[in-house]
Amino acid sequence: MPKICEVPQCKEIGAHQFPAGVEIRKKWLKAIRRPNFKPENNSRLCRLHFLETDYQNISNYTGTVHLHRYLKKTAVPSVFPWTTKSLSEAAKCREERLLARNSRKSLFQQTDTVQPFKFEVLRHSENSGNLTQEYDISIPNIANEVYIETEVTEESIRETPIQQATVGVQTSAILKIFSTELLLTDDEAVMFYTGLESYSKFQLVLSTLLPMANNLNYRWSKVIGLSVEEQFLILLIKLRRNKPDFELAKMFNVSKTVVSNIIVTWVNFIYDVWSMIDIWPQRDLVDYHMPQIFKNESSKTRVIIDATEVPIAKPSNPISQKATYSAYKNTNTLKFLIGSTPGGLLVYCSDGYGGATSDRQMIERSSLIKICDEGDSIMADRGFNVQDLFASKNITINIPTFLKGRSQLPGVVLKRDQRLASQRVHIERLIGLTKTYKILQTPIISFYVPIASKIFFICMMLCNFREKIVNKNKKA
Repeated sequence: MPKICEVPQCKEIGAHQFPAGVEIRKKWLKAIRRPNFKPENNSRLCRLHFLETDYQNISNYTGTVHLHRYLKKTAVPSVFPWTTKSLSEAAKCREERLLARNSRKSLFQQTDTVQPFKFEVLRHSENSGNLTQEYDISIPNIANEVYIETEVTEESIRETPIQQATVGVQTSAILKIFSTELLLTDDEAVMFYTGLESYSKFQLVLSTLLPMANNLNYRWSKVIGLSVEEQFLILLIKLRRNKPDFELAKMFNVSKTVVSNIIVTWVNFIYDVWSMIDIWPQRDLVDYHMPQIFKNESSKTRVIIDATEVPIAKPSNPISQKATYSAYKNTNTLKFLIGSTPGGLLVYCSDGYGGATSDRQMIERSSLIKICDEGDSIMADRGFNVQDLFASKNITINIPTFLKGRSQLPGVVLKRDQRLASQRVHIERLIGLTKTYKILQTPIISFYVPIASKIFFICMMLCNFREKIVNKNKKA
């Protein structure tokens, strides 16, 4: 019989057993406010009391994704009704302090009075989890921002020159130099900054995220002063042009911290929404949209697969360096298995694996054998010599012919391989389209490596909104 969670007032089914270590167990008991409770072997806590960062989804040793979610050894439950209440009280106190400051300012402000400057002092907390721990990533803690107000009088303005470029100074007089209004009549700008052909296409993509996007749970604190459209635009510019967060902050007149908050929040949000969509098409749809060149030569093809790599910043952890080092690219990378239909629709994307992962290892961990039907054919490059993995389901792996000790191949075989190469060019073209998002061209900075798999998936899905690049009527 399932065990109910041991947290007071919680009625969910428990999932995580109490740790065996004495010290970590004491921390758990203290966190759930039951210090005298003696856990039994079947005592459990449910997943609702743990943060996403408490889980280890990626192996530090192999760079592969776990089939099940495991808690980190140092994880301590922290999500409870009483912690949520304390956070609300803290927010209320901050609001009261803000009102008090505003009332004090009203005592000396005149019609032409210069507004007080705000100096932001940010404290950073060290994050852990997945590749985050290995990259020594520091994530800004918005709740610990300290604002120091300086009263500026008319006399001080005359006596002291003000440097407008002073680092850390923000004033409300600065206007945004970029907004969605600029894109309304400029499709060329939309394409340049977002990778979408027009503003109407921009709105179409955004509509797939509404109305949920109007009520986001932000990673650190709620974003004020930017519309949903502008936040979505910031993310697309980041993906398409890979502009530094500092530059995006200047473009939209917000702090760099706000930009980071928007990007992390929107990447997680979009991934959660789009990953729920079943983009794997039925066999009859694949046949209906199949180009003539495939109908003539490879009519049973269900999917064309290939691997691609995305560079990342070099990890500080030696084990992670080894797991992500790609001998092919001669740098640290994440490796993805990607697949498309013969008609040019991207329908499969794996999680990111360390660059040292082989093509066979990715296939072994993929769901292709489950989602393909009996009798299907998978088209791939020579490196995917994995016919044995699919033999039980009578699925054919269509790859170029190996020499096998021969000096050259017969003419008939060569012509077949040439036709196969002309068909495989579709997946290569689609991968090239995905790489037009510049964030995938240069090493992803350490801060964004933990969400790199989600970033790649989003870029792939955005390509599906583009007009077709495969000529359905093309003949061999």
